[in-house]
Amino acid sequence: MNRKEKEIFVTDIADKLKKARATFVVDYKGMDVEAMNSLRRELREKEAEIHVVKNRLVRRACQDTDTSSIIEYFSGPCALALTYADVVAPAKTLVEHEKKSEHLKIKVGQIAGRVVELNDIRRLAELPSREVLLGQVLSAMHGVPTSLVRVLNGVIMKLLYALKAIESKKSENE
Repeated sequence: MNRKEKEIFVTDIADKLKKARATFVVDYKGMDVEAMNSLRRELREKEAEIHVVKNRLVRRACQDTDTSSIIEYFSGPCALALTYADVVAPAKTLVEHEKKSEHLKIKVGQIAGRVVELNDIRRLAELPSREVLLGQVLSAMHGVPTSLVRVLNGVIMKLLYALKAIESKKSENE
């Protein structure tokens, strides 16, 4: 690339890094083209993307972005996985591919400027998907009012039973 192309590339990557909710740095050394294309396809389905980039250019592009917190991990052959929506789904995809391929190694990640180590990325990958988590929250939120209605209904029913007992006692006494 000539100087002008490099400047355009750095600007483009910097824009993507500013929009990204999370960034993962992976080592792809020895990975074949077919495996890389498969990974790209799966990440694209999860609203994420992966770029093979020159470390020097990425270091320049990640200045003034959240990714600057992991700048020291850009050494050797690196690929940059960026996600713009759900953070969990791309982490799951990367962990699954890492298990299948001996060549793909996750180095580190960052979420909102916070460094996420490999063990944390693996734990993140174990989380249920966003939709399942939202369903669980909704279920918990729905459970509270339902329980309140049951409790209030029980109090009213006990009051009615007490009034019925008083009524039947009075009718026996007359």
